[in-house]
Amino acid sequence: MTPSSNSSPLAARIAADAELRDRDLGFGAVVSSHRSRRLLNRDGSFNVVREGLGLLATIAPYHLLLSIPWAGFIAVVTLLYIVLNLMFALLFLACGPDALAGPAAHMLGGRFSQAFFFSIQTFATIGYGQIGPNGLAANVLVTIEALVGLMYQALATGLLFARFARPTAAILFSRHAIVAPYADIEALMFRVANQRRRNEIIELQAQVLYTSLERDRSGRVTRRYRLLPLERNQVTFFPLTWTIVHPIDDKSPLAGKTRDELVSEQAEILVLLSGVDETYEQTVHSRTSYRADEIIWNARFRSVFRGESPAQLLSVDVSRLHDVEKLS
Repeated sequence: MTPSSNSSPLAARIAADAELRDRDLGFGAVVSSHRSRRLLNRDGSFNVVREGLGLLATIAPYHLLLSIPWAGFIAVVTLLYIVLNLMFALLFLACGPDALAGPAAHMLGGRFSQAFFFSIQTFATIGYGQIGPNGLAANVLVTIEALVGLMYQALATGLLFARFARPTAAILFSRHAIVAPYADIEALMFRVANQRRRNEIIELQAQVLYTSLERDRSGRVTRRYRLLPLERNQVTFFPLTWTIVHPIDDKSPLAGKTRDELVSEQAEILVLLSGVDETYEQTVHSRTSYRADEIIWNARFRSVFRGESPAQLLSVDVSRLHDVEKLS
């Protein structure tokens, strides 16, 4: 047998393995072979924790304050504001009983209250003039606090603006995917909708992958990734809901599969959406996944349309996006 005939099957296998690696979306072999958790959570987060980093890199304060919910952001800013003023109040007390000149201490509930409220006035550059620093130490402390206050307000304002200016995709995915009749065959379907009423996403694209645990030629169990062809993978406009459809034909990796088989193979449908936010003219992304137990078989989605609104406009009830009914 010639060398060329020996190398041909090997080259084909290497090419096939390379193609499968290219489809894993960056999870890699270690994460892909982990069986206890799903690859991608419903909210789009990953089940991976990065360790071995420094404290600042682990906390990542800037990105944390940009990404946490609004309630958490306001709580952090408020807490830090109070802590800083408490710290400066204690420093003013440490400067001595005559460090602050002004109304009698009892009018503000004691020396600590006097120092705390004076710190707030200095921190926010208010300066009512009823209390003032007395002595070199107190004046140096006022100088430092004025600088810290200016920097804190600049950072807080910048973060507040960045949170408003950062484009995000508020895309709602249906809680379940379904397998329903479609053009004499069956199809895997799920629905998406834009949750923002006055914001549009254009050129919305969808990429859907099917991943499951399979045995390779050596008998080793490994996770495989396959791109699912869609009825259409892009919509130019997205004012309504979009039902993303993968026809289950003979070439589909879902062909002939049952729910129990998908569960045993720990199958997962990975979904990545990307589009252009019309307001910011920037690309936004959203992602999720469906496990086998989140797929309903022999069902269909209920209509989300309510007909015309009082303003003679087509009305879409986004709360109905998750409604599914079983077929007889």
